Amino acid sequence: MKHITILATPGSNLGSIDNPRRGFLFVNNFYKERGEKPVFNIQIAGYEKEVTMQNGLFTIHADIAVRNLKKTDLVIIPAFEGDINAGLAQSEALIPWIIKQYKNGAEVASLCVGAFLLAATGLINGKSCSTHWRAANDFKKMFPDVLLVTDKVITDENGIYTSGGSFSSANLVLYLIEKYAGREAAIQCAKTFQVDMDRQTQSPFIIFQGQKDHDDEPVKQAQEFIEKNYQEKISVEHLTSMLALSRRNLERRFKKATANTVIEYIQRVKIEAAKKYFESSRKNINEVMYDVGYSDTKSFRSVFRKITGLSPLEYRNKYNKEGYAY
Repeated sequence: MKHITILATPGSNLGSIDNPRRGFLFVNNFYKERGEKPVFNIQIAGYEKEVTMQNGLFTIHADIAVRNLKKTDLVIIPAFEGDINAGLAQSEALIPWIIKQYKNGAEVASLCVGAFLLAATGLINGKSCSTHWRAANDFKKMFPDVLLVTDKVITDENGIYTSGGSFSSANLVLYLIEKYAGREAAIQCAKTFQVDMDRQTQSPFIIFQGQKDHDDEPVKQAQEFIEKNYQEKISVEHLTSMLALSRRNLERRFKKATANTVIEYIQRVKIEAAKKYFESSRKNINEVMYDVGYSDTKSFRSVFRKITGLSPLEYRNKYNKEGYAY
């Protein structure tokens, strides 16, 4: 029987504690109904047994305090509710315990922005990690030694698992259920809770937000120019001339400040604009392509799919209310 420990702190999101608990309990009931033994021993653990959350709105009566829990097989770190820095501060007392459990053979999984607490342990330095795409810029600043891959729903590396944002956490729970209890149990759980268990990417959901929390003014000027003139054909040479910087200097500073190359930033701004057109207008693909400064259909479709994981037509059919596509 696998021992599952779901952590709870004052900063935790209640749903990301209860949802995995329900998933693992479902599997136990699934096996009980077949006359077989349950496969999971599930406990909620807090720094103390009483955990007050969301300014007193909820109180969780944990099964055990972490100081009394000597060994477990899997530690689940839930997402934070509200401000990430506040949630991290309220959870930092758990960091030594998480490290100790991992060194003693436990696996560790973080849900959504629970990845911040996982990263604070140092256990994923040099490893891949996913989290909610909205938190990506803050995560990169706080944990530059972690390889952030926000396009992925799940990462699995050396007994450490992470998941994308919000309800994507359900995909990681299903992934763990399949690993520990088998494909059949995972399928039954997916059908019962109506989760698309094969979703592998967050890309269609990501809204690009340029990193501007830096002090490099020429780079900010370049960002603002790109965002205001996305409908034009913007070249790196034009930006270097405008800012009186060498290409090498601009590229170096731009990458350092924004975590994107200049070309990547231009592409992302243009594709973000194209997505909004597809979501809200009746323009066809060629019209949108020209509106965001592309003239080559093959190039536009290639960049669009690279960034969103979908073709322009697939994206339009997915998000446009009219479903009006060419």
